[in-house]
Amino acid sequence: QPYDFSWAVNDYYNDYSHSESSDGKVTTGSYRVVLPDGRTQIVTYKADSYGYVADVKYTGEAKYPE
Repeated sequence: QPYDFSWAVNDYYNDYSHSESSDGKVTTGSYRVVLPDGRTQIVTYKADSYGYVADVKYTGEAKYPE
């Protein structure tokens, strides 16, 4: 059954989102989250009868406490 959704949280403590859609056979989507080190992790994915494939990328520069 086809569907489509998305949501996001962006406040002082959190910054993440997720979107996904499906035609009933193939599901595609992406999610992103700001990591504790300051980088953003972005995952795009596709799932179908052959399996699940994800592409994971990072943006920004990691920052650690001194």
